[in-house]
Amino acid sequence: MNKEQELKKNEYSAQNIQVLEGLEAVRKRPAMYIGDIGVKGLHHLIWEVVDNSIDEALAGHCDTISVTVHEDNSVTVEDNGRGIPTDFHTKENRSALEVVMTVLHAGGKFDKDTYKVSGGLHGVGVSCVNALSSYLKATVHRGNKIFEQEYSRGVPQYQVREIGTTDKRGTIVHFKPDAEIFHTLEYKYDTIATRLREMAFLNAGIRLHLTDLREKDEEGNYRSDEFYSEGGLVEFVEYLDETKQKIIESPIYIETEKGGVPVQVAMGYNSSFNENVVSYVNTINTYEGGTHVSGFRRALTRTLKGYADKSGMLDKVKIEISGDDFREGLTAVISVKVAEPQFEGQTKTKLGNSDVTGAVDSAVSETLQVWLEEHPKEAKIIVGKVILAAQARHAAKKAREMVQRKNVLGGGGLPGKLADCANSDPSVCELYLVEGDSAGGSAKQGRDRDFQAILPLKGKILNVEKAHEHKIYDNDEIKNILTALGVKFGTSTDEKELDLSNLRYHKIIIMTDADIDGSHIRTLILTLFFRYMRALIENGYVYIALPPLYLLKRGKEERYCWTEEERKQVTQELAPDGKVESVGIQRYKGLGEMNPEQLWNTTMDPNTRTLKQVTIESAAEADHLFSMLMGDEVAPRRDFIEKNAKYAKIDT
Repeated sequence: MNKEQELKKNEYSAQNIQVLEGLEAVRKRPAMYIGDIGVKGLHHLIWEVVDNSIDEALAGHCDTISVTVHEDNSVTVEDNGRGIPTDFHTKENRSALEVVMTVLHAGGKFDKDTYKVSGGLHGVGVSCVNALSSYLKATVHRGNKIFEQEYSRGVPQYQVREIGTTDKRGTIVHFKPDAEIFHTLEYKYDTIATRLREMAFLNAGIRLHLTDLREKDEEGNYRSDEFYSEGGLVEFVEYLDETKQKIIESPIYIETEKGGVPVQVAMGYNSSFNENVVSYVNTINTYEGGTHVSGFRRALTRTLKGYADKSGMLDKVKIEISGDDFREGLTAVISVKVAEPQFEGQTKTKLGNSDVTGAVDSAVSETLQVWLEEHPKEAKIIVGKVILAAQARHAAKKAREMVQRKNVLGGGGLPGKLADCANSDPSVCELYLVEGDSAGGSAKQGRDRDFQAILPLKGKILNVEKAHEHKIYDNDEIKNILTALGVKFGTSTDEKELDLSNLRYHKIIIMTDADIDGSHIRTLILTLFFRYMRALIENGYVYIALPPLYLLKRGKEERYCWTEEERKQVTQELAPDGKVESVGIQRYKGLGEMNPEQLWNTTMDPNTRTLKQVTIESAAEADHLFSMLMGDEVAPRRDFIEKNAKYAKIDT
């Protein structure tokens, strides 16, 4: 290349400026609009369409929404709302339906007379779904007529056409996610069910149906659920706390309007040591919180402390009470409706409207103050719980400081059982948490010593769901995990916050046996991470290793299998002559039964292994699940196992 060509190549002119027409921008940068192009983004397509139907419900025009997952992982969302308008849009010179489905920032959400409040305020929702679908069909029942239009990757295949008459009304959107965009096209039933359950609680009186045409039970019925709530947020709190021991009989319910902001809050207290506050704006889950959560916490702390001071219950307490103490054992659901919410991005994870803080603060403090005066017995129980929380927090702080001081005085030594890796770059280093010394020995011999570290765990770690925080620092296995990871608790702003600045591994892999004990140990470790080191999960650092269940042999050929279904299929493949009895089957009861080479080839080699990344798709559902699996209440755990035995999977 000569100098002139080089100059032309590096020239920056008008010709370098790309103008993306229509929905091209969405296809070019999908993560900007739906968060990512993995599992989360795939499910976000459903949320965008369902949110439109929920908006119709909020406006009082819809009471039934159905979601159907088809065999090819396409999805149909149907509601009985007014139906998307199909009449001629004079400015765009085409049908309003086509405008809504193909133009960004187009929709009724910008018209305050049409929708007072709305989740999809950015106006890019359903058009984004259209852009990111290889096929989409919109069918509208409106004005006793049926209209339809089909699209391919956002491009209309024909003009909106009338295809018949009807006495129904509503909108049906059927879409197939585009394989050119998404890493996976497989929808998770439980993820969809969790979201629809939340929607039912947040919108009392609305029925939401979910049907999965990919899976039938033994009687030939498709897997399905209906979600409906009459009690709304009160029932939501009762659902979240059904696996915990309540210390006040019924949730406290607050419903009012302050400064033009409708506020709903339901809250209860239980005997656990955890806080579970779930927040929503216009039914959108703001899992990062925001100004509505800040207002709630401020009001709760001030009002409870004022009552406790007035009652004299804190007179003999010699330790300082903090805001965290008032929230231990608290379960609360906060739902606000805001006409023009300011969210951080299209994925709507954090509310930024400053006026909402005062509205929620005022609503909660007024109602809670009256409730405390009218329920002195329950109020005394709550304040007693707060005092115990403060004492436990001080004990935990001392225990943390003791552990961290020992690490410093002891030269920051790593656990003796840790077989560390040679590389010191956390971004490439992996830590395997392995069940038992036997499996640990095989893992140590089979690993790549450059970037893989092994920490064998002896027995089962402490069940942190049932223990005060200070107890976890007395458990040797938990102390070994903390020391090996290089994390510590306490930052300049929060003494409970996990400090990841010295995290030594960016892949923390739980590798346990594929049996009941292994599953229990894995759940104990995940409970520890979820309750006390959630930042590890939120940053994508926690994984689960999937060792094979079987080794099948016939002659010189060997095949590993990870599921019972795979074993049956491989057995047939190894015995095309029908002599299945000639296929040798070895069932691995534990990791220790594999030699180092087998463990490396099947479970540890980055080129051949399968890892499941642990994510938190719904903090509320995760809290409910861990409380049920690891808490004191037996009946809900038994019901869960009986219901889910058919659908139980290794992944989390």
